[in-house]
Amino acid sequence: MMSASPPAPDTNPDTNPDTNPGTNPGTDPETAAGPAVPSSPWQLVRRELRRRASVTVSLVIIGLFLVMAAAAPLLSALGGRSPDAFDKSAVDPYLGGMPIGPLGGISAAHWLGVEPVTGRDLFARVVHGAQVSLLIALSATAIVVVAGTLTGIAAGYFGGRTDAVLSRLMDLTMSFPSLIFMIAMMSVAKDVNRILLMTAVIGLFGWPGIARVVRGQTLSLKHREYVDAARVGGSGPWRILTRDILPGVAGPVIAYTTLIIPGMIATEAALSYLGVGVRPPTSSWGQMIAASVAFYDTDPMYFVIPSACLFLTVLAFTLLGDALRDILDPRGGRA
Repeated sequence: MMSASPPAPDTNPDTNPDTNPGTNPGTDPETAAGPAVPSSPWQLVRRELRRRASVTVSLVIIGLFLVMAAAAPLLSALGGRSPDAFDKSAVDPYLGGMPIGPLGGISAAHWLGVEPVTGRDLFARVVHGAQVSLLIALSATAIVVVAGTLTGIAAGYFGGRTDAVLSRLMDLTMSFPSLIFMIAMMSVAKDVNRILLMTAVIGLFGWPGIARVVRGQTLSLKHREYVDAARVGGSGPWRILTRDILPGVAGPVIAYTTLIIPGMIATEAALSYLGVGVRPPTSSWGQMIAASVAFYDTDPMYFVIPSACLFLTVLAFTLLGDALRDILDPRGGRA
């Protein structure tokens, strides 16, 4: 009697699990397709920022105020009012020039009400004030960041006498009572462009802080293996500073920048509030707050509106700066 022969092996690749990795339960399709490409550090930063609701809200607020500042002439024209045009029909001369109507004279003609006594449109003055305040703050921040970064990198990388001279210059600048000197310098300057003068004065006293941060970061980077390799490979100081050191300090610089912008906005508002900043008829938030103090009990909206704009802008930049510092410079955030 003949015995039964064993079944022939299945040679069909579609049904044979040994030759078809797609149906082999022991094979991971992702592993078969190759290792996943790692995300870049900046992609990880964007991903982490998107997870935070406070960052999203802050970016929306910052974007709205930046658009409002950039489009200030268009927005005031859309409202049909000039920031310097008086409207005596919107105020009551028998009540000391108080706005006619509720909430400071808010109406279809004046979207945020009017200024007491003069009747100037508050919406037009707020949007033009945003343009002036943010222009001064952002321009002064740019001066501070560029000067502080260059000084800090030079002091940390070259060391020796260069570091000693620049460090003493930082200490000397930080030893001055900056607000008092700003008030003095703004008071003695007469026939000059107040916006340019405020930008220069605020930037003059703000750079040592970021210079110290960059100097410390540069000191920790200049002895890394890839910097030593570039130096041994014949790269000059300029190439090392721009290709190796600067990208390494970019994270802390970005985080520090978003944190000093609120201080710049507040400094401009304080100088304008004290009467040594932007002068009438040019409007700024600090100047409007200073003028509204005399009417806070009779026309509170005149005080609330520019104060709310200043508060929201400073809060948004502060929350964004805190988030960037936690992500880009966690050691600095814990210090």
